[in-house]
Amino acid sequence: MGKSTILKSLVRFCDAVENLYTKDYLRRPTPRDLQQLLQKAESRGFPGIIGSIDCMHWQWKNCSFAWQGDYGNRKGQKSIILEAVASFDTWVWHAFFGVAGSQNDLNGLGQSPVFNDILRGECPNITYQVNNTIYQNGYYLADGIYPRWTTFVKSIPHPRSQKEIFFAAYQEGYRKDVDRYFGILQAW
Repeated sequence: MGKSTILKSLVRFCDAVENLYTKDYLRRPTPRDLQQLLQKAESRGFPGIIGSIDCMHWQWKNCSFAWQGDYGNRKGQKSIILEAVASFDTWVWHAFFGVAGSQNDLNGLGQSPVFNDILRGECPNITYQVNNTIYQNGYYLADGIYPRWTTFVKSIPHPRSQKEIFFAAYQEGYRKDVDRYFGILQAW
């Protein structure tokens, strides 16, 4: 097939996928969705959480020879980064495939559009209280590689007290939502 025919076919395919799945999957949470996410999170002990965020390296077995230098990871394998935000029911409302050269979570985060609304000041108003302190913005559960931003709540790296040990175990258990999604995706 000619290059223009392939390009037209790809655009039509992408349009069809978008038309089929945008209503349910390929979209940001509506206010109603957000309310459900917040209610479930609060019932699980994490008021104000929007979801769990993480990245995975997706091995690219059929990477073209011309792109192998751009998509090689530190182990010499060809991979592409997938960043996702998943909720308790493995609904993914944000997914971003990293671009060439972004072979770690931070580079992927730097190019991801997940925080564009926050940067424009268009984030939803989420009010919650923890330890008698009122907060105005939601947050994401993340692992230790993510930066120290107020929008990320990370586990305690070396918990010492019983309270810290309990929190770390509970937070890591909750963060399994996004890992469970990655497992489901890989099984497909």
